[in-house]
Amino acid sequence: MSTDEEAAAEFGKAVNMTAKELERWLDTDESKSAGQKDGGAESTGHASGRRIVELLRTNKADLSEDDYAHMRKVNGYVHRHLAQRPSGDVAGTRWRYSLMNWGHDPLK
Repeated sequence: MSTDEEAAAEFGKAVNMTAKELERWLDTDESKSAGQKDGGAESTGHASGRRIVELLRTNKADLSEDDYAHMRKVNGYVHRHLAQRPSGDVAGTRWRYSLMNWGHDPLK
């Protein structure tokens, strides 16, 4: 398992949206429509996006073990999802929208 510092460094690369960009994105219908939902509730990625905004705004000294665990989850998701990139223009795809919910815009 990676150290907290490694997880944070990887998170910094995987998440290429700012807290403000991600917050704006999470307010869109496209964001809310992407991802897996449990019985009509908020999607896993959308909930993760809100958590990522909090992590981006948290001082490193104040990060908890749970915070680092979520960073590892984000890192894994972004890497797995990028490996499944569809061919062609991905601008308006659910694939891109799902990644953006996790803080990564593949068009950046």
